[in-house]
Amino acid sequence: MLAQEKIRVASFHTELERKGPGLLLRDILRGDPQVDAVAGIIATIAPDIIVLQGVDYDMELRALRVLRDRIDASGHDLPHVFALPPNTGVATGYDMDGDGRRGGPRDAQGYGAFAGQGGMAILSRYRVDHTGLRDFSHLLWAELPWAHLPRTEAGAFPSPDAQAQQRLSTTGHWMVPVRVGDRRLNVLSFHASPPAFDGPENRNGLRNHDELLFWSKLLDGAVAPPPKAPFVLAGVANLDPVDGDGEKPAIHRLLSDPRLLDPQPMRPHAAPQAAGHEGDPRLDTAIWPAPGPGALRASYILPSADLRVTASGIHWPPDGTDAAQMAETASRHRLIWVDLVLE
Repeated sequence: MLAQEKIRVASFHTELERKGPGLLLRDILRGDPQVDAVAGIIATIAPDIIVLQGVDYDMELRALRVLRDRIDASGHDLPHVFALPPNTGVATGYDMDGDGRRGGPRDAQGYGAFAGQGGMAILSRYRVDHTGLRDFSHLLWAELPWAHLPRTEAGAFPSPDAQAQQRLSTTGHWMVPVRVGDRRLNVLSFHASPPAFDGPENRNGLRNHDELLFWSKLLDGAVAPPPKAPFVLAGVANLDPVDGDGEKPAIHRLLSDPRLLDPQPMRPHAAPQAAGHEGDPRLDTAIWPAPGPGALRASYILPSADLRVTASGIHWPPDGTDAAQMAETASRHRLIWVDLVLE
């Protein structure tokens, strides 16, 4: 009989993206309060595997490696690093947002001022098995038979040619196998577009919906052979199932899928019910101050149904504490974590 493996998986939208290439590496090397806060929080929670969002990508992963070293200096060692080039900032050559101009951040495959801005990464105590790696980030949105494409009275938005070049993934859709003892855990990671900052065509809202629907279709085998269990889906959906803007059916479909578990990580301290919000405030993972939408559930960790969940939580310290100040310095988003047993 194989021994049980107990692991902690986390996801954290760090918001460490900078305004130009190389600036994140510079800030980490010279010392930066936000970087120190992010590293301190990760060391405090001590995950075995963590999926990061909002980390600028460079080809040699230099920024990611020095961030890993900063976390190590804070007391937690995650020796294995992984990242792929994201879609953020990748130029298309088209006017993708309909403003009559080309070359802006919103004209890239995913919003970004430069290629690699605000990418994704994985840090792990366990090695990545590259032989089973799958990257779905280059799938064209219009070529997916189940796509919900934006339309206007004049036809495709912003133009048929631009729409034909648009990838589904704002940042990326990855399946990354990680060797945990003698088992392989498939980490499914993503960072979807916010369902906002568009017009009546609802381009970002529909894209966000389909980025989430992708995972259901993958589990169905409608995109590619489905991932073998055990697996865990971890990332930023940028969509609350109850409150805020966005097309809700895709997130409802994921949360009710019998092949997935929703551990519902919660804040350890009671949160006030915001005016106009109907969802459980203990589930919120991010807060956007006024005039933003307030606190919403944006980040998710959904393990496969064969895994056993023993604990989960959101790192959201009580207001007025030093830990709360550190969390606010780090990001508007909070780190979420789930403890799992691989039977």
